[in-house]
Amino acid sequence: MHDPMDTVIGTSDAVKRDIPLAQKHIDAARKAEAINDRPASIAEYRKALAADPESHDATFRLAFHLDLVGEEDEAITLYERCTQLAPAHVNALMNLAVMYEDRNELMASERCLRQILDTFPNHLRANLYMKDVMASREMIVEEEADRDSFKRKAMLDTPVTDFELSVRARTCLKKMNIRSLGDLLKITEAELMSYKNFGETSLFEIKKMLSARGLKLGQGLEDAHRVARRQLMEQYKGTGQEALLGKPVSELNLSVRARKALQLLSIQTMGDLASHTEAELMGVKNFGATSLKEIRERLEEFGLGLRTLEA
Repeated sequence: MHDPMDTVIGTSDAVKRDIPLAQKHIDAARKAEAINDRPASIAEYRKALAADPESHDATFRLAFHLDLVGEEDEAITLYERCTQLAPAHVNALMNLAVMYEDRNELMASERCLRQILDTFPNHLRANLYMKDVMASREMIVEEEADRDSFKRKAMLDTPVTDFELSVRARTCLKKMNIRSLGDLLKITEAELMSYKNFGETSLFEIKKMLSARGLKLGQGLEDAHRVARRQLMEQYKGTGQEALLGKPVSELNLSVRARKALQLLSIQTMGDLASHTEAELMGVKNFGATSLKEIRERLEEFGLGLRTLEA
């Protein structure tokens, strides 16, 4: 004779399942559902689940009714339990995906939907919701990118006069036409130190101010180089000499020392070279006035010159 009390061995303790008693409460819950008595249905499904903790039916139906009465946290917990029981409950995965999306937990929602679509690729609702979830994720990524871009621009547009710098440092920056934080990040130590009356003390305070904000001199140089290259392209546009900017610097026939300096700065074309300043070149170890004069003369032969701080 079959014992109505089943015992299922789990990872640690035995799980007792009174399946007949659970079914009795499920039947009672169904009758309550038929007359729209949701509180009674919930009470009976709770009793069914207490009798048989692994009942797919009781777990799903209780989660469903709790969701309808606004008990979202408990409903999600029960739906998650449904998805862990074998085989995974498709409707539980679907409802869970919808609840996750409502909470803006888009990755969790996508995970549930993919679990459905792996088994049922043509599942209409799952495919429909997946489109919504992916669209929402793309929208969030775009919003975050726009927000980050706006914050970065606002930071770079901050006037250098807003920072605690000495009168001498501010005066030098003003004379160098460095008005904003963005302008300052495009300058190297060598360029600052090459300016008349700009000394070690001013350099130290500027570096300290930038360091406190996780910034450093020269980190915005690539932007400056891009702008300079674009300006050169505009300058040569329609002259038939645009191709000149793309010519390799090897055509300048420079000395070994000068060539090594350009390699260290990753300068490959004449356009790249023309977007750099004298101070940037002079900042390279073992690069001296002779090499600088050589490069200036070679560029002049092609009608080009090095970028100035005003460019």
